[in-house]
Amino acid sequence: MTRTPITFVCSCEDTMALDGRAIARGCAGGAPRLAEQLCQSQLDRFLAALGEAPSAVTVACTAQAPLFRQEAEAAGFAGALDFVNLRETAGWSAEGRAAGPKMAALIAAAAVPMPATPLVPLESQGVTLVLGCDAVALAAAERLAATLDVTVLLDGREPVQPLRAADFPVARGRARAATGWLGGFEVVVDGHAMPRPSSRAAYEWGPRRDGALSRCDILLDLTGGAPLFPAGELRQGYLRADPADAAAVVRALVAAEGLVGRFEKPRFVTFDAGLCAHARNRRVACTRCLDLCPTGAITPSVAPSGVGVGNHVVISAEICAGCGACAAICPTGAASYALPPSTALARRLRTLLLTYREAGGEAPVLLVVDAVGEALVDALARQGDGLPARVLPLRVNEVSQLDLGLLLAGFAWGAARIRLLLPARRRHGVEGVLRNLDYAEAVLAGLAVPDQGAPRAAAIETDDPFTLGEALAALPRRGLPFPPATFHALGQGREVLRQAGRALAEGAERRDAVLPMPALAPFGVAEVATEGCTLCLACTMVCPTGAFTANPETPQLRFLEDACVQCGLCATTCPEKVITLAPRLNLAAEAAQLRVVKQEEPFCCERCAKPFGVKAQIDRVTRKLAETGHWMYRDGRQLALLRLCEDCRAFAATDAQMDPYAGPARPVAKTTEDWLREAERDAD
Repeated sequence: MTRTPITFVCSCEDTMALDGRAIARGCAGGAPRLAEQLCQSQLDRFLAALGEAPSAVTVACTAQAPLFRQEAEAAGFAGALDFVNLRETAGWSAEGRAAGPKMAALIAAAAVPMPATPLVPLESQGVTLVLGCDAVALAAAERLAATLDVTVLLDGREPVQPLRAADFPVARGRARAATGWLGGFEVVVDGHAMPRPSSRAAYEWGPRRDGALSRCDILLDLTGGAPLFPAGELRQGYLRADPADAAAVVRALVAAEGLVGRFEKPRFVTFDAGLCAHARNRRVACTRCLDLCPTGAITPSVAPSGVGVGNHVVISAEICAGCGACAAICPTGAASYALPPSTALARRLRTLLLTYREAGGEAPVLLVVDAVGEALVDALARQGDGLPARVLPLRVNEVSQLDLGLLLAGFAWGAARIRLLLPARRRHGVEGVLRNLDYAEAVLAGLAVPDQGAPRAAAIETDDPFTLGEALAALPRRGLPFPPATFHALGQGREVLRQAGRALAEGAERRDAVLPMPALAPFGVAEVATEGCTLCLACTMVCPTGAFTANPETPQLRFLEDACVQCGLCATTCPEKVITLAPRLNLAAEAAQLRVVKQEEPFCCERCAKPFGVKAQIDRVTRKLAETGHWMYRDGRQLALLRLCEDCRAFAATDAQMDPYAGPARPVAKTTEDWLREAERDAD
């Protein structure tokens, strides 16, 4: 027997209008089951539905989700139980009666399964280092000593009265640098000294030394100075408070007391080092993620030799705070967001937009929100006019995680506008997604898509729900001038970007469009000044994506534009400096085809006729060596060896009994006795 899913939609005591016919377009199991007070007087309907053993139950209410989960668990329900918020995002709106297509889209999108979140374990034994400058640090340590293993490090700026009893270690020193996370901090201390036992009115310190290393699980910073970490408030286990603010100190102490045990945090980013375009052969090229990471979670790897940088970066999952800036701007897809993966988010986005169209909606505006933006939408629904009926909210973990492929796919699937809801005060890590908005605007402008006086892709930066409502209501109501595409997003961000870009070009009837792009765009062409290229093929050996390749059969340099990420490794490696980068988006079919950049006639071994090099190069090298008159090549036989392949060269040298290290005859050395004899002969 086929188990069909069931969807419940409640009008919340008739405070919102329900268009059952439109909503049914988003329900996988057919028409929804409507209610007016499902969480109380009509709860029996929900319990009866559980007894039908459906494959899944979706309840269009998030306010009472704990109640429904509790009842489902008590009933032994083994299917999927999903929730979607229709009240604050659609029903509680001045345009609520027209929100049927939106409700259908939200229900359908909520049913798209999301993979489980990978987790990173953190473990803390409670070993705590308190950094301070005065008696506040000692008082804090005295409170924490009952539950934590505490050590105090005073920087010595202020005289501090010694403790009556040494219940915990107190030392002097200045934290010069720190690394690590909850359960694994390391602090480098300069001027480290222990107190003298005879300290009386104030601590007196013994001999000092620099470079001492302290390890701890929790780091409590009460110095009042600059934080030890970039974006220190995002570093788990690092607590910081102004010692002059008693309330802030108490909050930090309470937080520290709760940081003992085993914890789990999401693994926000997955990383494939093999795709990273950071460096090759000790030459650094792409630093996009390093430039934008706010927490210092990304660092260059070390070369296997231990000297210089490695080929890729390293992302610390323990430090990463999940802003997603690296995933938003990574040109190769080496860094990709995992909460959820972009492929799963793309499926939800496609379902949201296409279902809205199928249910009769027009010119949708996609509003991307995270937890902070969701609270603003809730306030607008409760205190204002709510979201307009054509505004479709898409909940993500962090707005700053969106890559360019998702933005272009949103337009290709029919979004008339895309707005990212951000706080008025910009948070860490949003620079990457703002850059992607500019790229999306450049693509649409290049395809001559009219904007009707407002950008198609932009951010709304506000903390005021009424300002949000006004900004959304003022958007032009005209959609894109062509119908939405229906393609399924295949592959990672870069592949989705290409699919979406070509779908937009198809709709705009610009199938062969070549669009200029702003600097740092992750696609373009690497131009080669062929007259200066010697076909050394150094560029092919460092290209991380295979955009530059060699032909194993003949001296030939080939280029695949679709694979170029504009990392710049080819340009920095080229010994002749004949490669320049030009960011652009080539949507023509030729961008997906190998193009021969330069080729030359191969040189064939003069003994066995096997091709082994480039004729022009070997002719030029032998000519220059002959002109220089270098002692190693005064003998024509040595020059002739250069025109043989590696196998024949060894045979010829052996047959001719040639010593490759032999030089011209050296003058005979004269001793003192030789000079004396010559002098005697001359005297005679």
